[in-house]
Formats: sequence, structure tokens, C-alpha cells
Amino acid sequence: MFAAELISNSIPPLKTSDSIQKALDRMTEFKLYHLPIVNETQFLGLLAEEELIEIRDHTQAIGSLSLSILNPFVYEDAHIYDIIRLFHQLHLSVIPVLDYKKNYLGLISINNLLDYTADIYAVKEPGGIIVLEISNRNNSLSHMAQIVEADNAQILSSYVQSFPDSTRLEVTLKINKTELSGIIASFERYNYQVKAVFNSTISDNGTEDRYNSFMNYLNV
Repeated sequence: MFAAELISNSIPPLKTSDSIQKALDRMTEFKLYHLPIVNETQFLGLLAEEELIEIRDHTQAIGSLSLSILNPFVYEDAHIYDIIRLFHQLHLSVIPVLDYKKNYLGLISINNLLDYTADIYAVKEPGGIIVLEISNRNNSLSHMAQIVEADNAQILSSYVQSFPDSTRLEVTLKINKTELSGIIASFERYNYQVKAVFNSTISDNGTEDRYNSFMNYLNV
């Protein structure tokens, strides 16, 4: 996914002739605390709400003020990971998107980004979640997928979290089923540490106990 595909066309930029009140009203309307200033197609910078609210006379035009304008942007072919990094590093609510001639194409809002993130991590899809704790030498997604698929299930999404000064990793798997007892038992049989399980439907009809007994029998 690239920046141009995430542009929101419903949020118009500000112009230098717009008043402070108009800028604040637009930020409130779209639940944002930054908006770009654009004249024609020229991107002039990013305006922050926290600076505007300190000015008493809200009838003044934005262009007449001496403001510390921010200047972050991404090009239209920027990757989603670089966009997320910029949002995080600068604590922004929008990021302008430009072409390579520096023409303003539109903006990406934090809400757009959250919607897309929910899609790529299959947040909206039903299923269970397994969190594994492993060492970085055992980070084989293909092996994890084999374990899941052996239980007639699939990994919908996954992500890895590392920790400073540690070889430990946390791998989060979103599975397309909620009956996870068989998959959990298989991970444990392969010496994976199952740290947490979410959205799992645990059956109380003795199936899990019978499965565990069978696996213990195989290991004898």
C-alpha cells in the first residue's frame, strides 16, 4: 500500500486567506489537530491546533500570522510503513501527500490509517488470537503456519514485537477460527511458549482433555 492510495478526499486543506476560526472549526469537524495550508497546488506547511487556540483574535487570516509552521510530508509512492513511522515520530493527526514536483495531492488522516491498519491485520475478521514468546533464532513463520494449517485453520495476519537488549520476540497470530485448543497444544508440543490467547472458545465437552491425553500417548 502506497501513500496515494490512502489519500482522503473528504478533508479540504486550508488557504492563507482562511481565518483562524475557520481553521479551528474545520479541525473540530474532522476531529483533527493538524491541517495543511495550500495555495493552488503549493503546499506551504502544516498548521497545529495548539498554536491557533492561543491567539485571541480568531478573525485574523492565517497568512497574516507569524506561526511556527510544520513541514512534514510524504511523496505519493511512500510505503505504508514509512507513513506509520512519520505519524509516530512527529505525533501528527494528518500527513500531506505530494508528487515529485512538490504539488499537493491530498492528505492522509490518522483515521484513514487506523482503518487501513484494521484491514491489514484482519481486525474485523472473526477468529482467535495466539501470542507466542520465542527467541529470535526460532522465528520461522512457515513452521508456525504449518502448525496452524495442520488443524485445518489459517493465519489471517501476524506481527512480531522485539524488545531492547533481548533476544526474545513476541509473535501475535490472528487465526480464522476460535476453537484453538488443538493449535495451542500443538504449539506447546513443539516447545513454543504460548503467552496469551484471546477470543478463544474453549469447549467443555472433554475434547481438549482427550486431545491432550492422545498427544501425551504419542510422546511416550
